[in-house]
Amino acid sequence: MAMPTPAPRAVLAEQIAADMAQMQQPVQPEAAERIAAYLQLLAKWNRAYNLTAVRAIQDMRVRHVLDSVAVRPWIKSGQRLVDVGSGPGLPGIILALADDALDVTLIDANLKMTRFAEAAVRELAIKNVTIVRGRVETVIGAQYDQIISRAFASTADFLTLTEHLASPNSMWLAMKGRPDESVQSPFICRATHALIIPGLDAQRHLQIYQKEGAS
Repeated sequence: MAMPTPAPRAVLAEQIAADMAQMQQPVQPEAAERIAAYLQLLAKWNRAYNLTAVRAIQDMRVRHVLDSVAVRPWIKSGQRLVDVGSGPGLPGIILALADDALDVTLIDANLKMTRFAEAAVRELAIKNVTIVRGRVETVIGAQYDQIISRAFASTADFLTLTEHLASPNSMWLAMKGRPDESVQSPFICRATHALIIPGLDAQRHLQIYQKEGAS
């Protein structure tokens, strides 16, 4: 008897799990399936609301999912992470789905982006994500262990506009194409890591910053 053809989501989840294993970032099958469900939801909404210029779901798998999980080695599980200018939830939602011990906050001022992120959190029952709609400089009352951005202005603006979200020892993680060497005091670059993303023929780097004197 012929085996039933796997559902597209199951196929996508298997691809994601295999990709992440290749990147030495393995996840549980349930996490891979929820990431696949997020990606399908993003593709569905994108047809109506133009959330990303990437259209094909397999291209989204590489450019959004794998690009996001590439920074996992430097994300500290169990800590508070804020994703600034997160758009539809990248990389924040992907990182939250990959590690349910991570406490993730998404900040974005765009209404359609945050509405999608809210829908994804609701439909996928993501318990470790909080969404804040607004400009980052107006967000007060919280401090985070790590502050990340994938597509938020210049590196200098990313650091200065989020300084109020940091504790004395917080770390900033700037996801870049090419490394940025223009940042000046009181911020220092602790490390620059080249990111290898299967299927992506483009430069990707992660730069980690702290304030001078931080430990």
